[in-house]
Amino acid sequence: MNRVDTKDIELIEAAKQMIRARYKEGKHHVGAAVRTKSGKVYAAVNLEAYIGRVAVCAEAIALGKAISEGEDGFETIVAVLADEEGDARIVSPCGICRELISDYGQEIHVLLPQGQEEYSKTGILELLPAKYKRE
Repeated sequence: MNRVDTKDIELIEAAKQMIRARYKEGKHHVGAAVRTKSGKVYAAVNLEAYIGRVAVCAEAIALGKAISEGEDGFETIVAVLADEEGDARIVSPCGICRELISDYGQEIHVLLPQGQEEYSKTGILELLPAKYKRE
């Protein structure tokens, strides 16, 4: 585990601000933010769909926004889930997102919940042992 720093707290807040601004019942309930190696932060919300297979996670959209803007190196990513009170809490990425994140950088860190208002930071491959590889 790596130490959570001020930049990480700012990344969490960017994800929370995104879901607070864009929350919509049945459409957007997860926000994510990714910090690139250049220091820029890209935040997004998930796209929910009636047919689950076409739903897209917030982490994938945040990565896509960054890539669309020319970024290709990533440091840290976080996802938050909105609650009924209008706040958000950090959640661990789903298995599909773990695979996707690791495909775009095996050195990327993920912020995770660690109790009440405490967070930890771990490498993506620690969340994805024995990662699938094409080779």
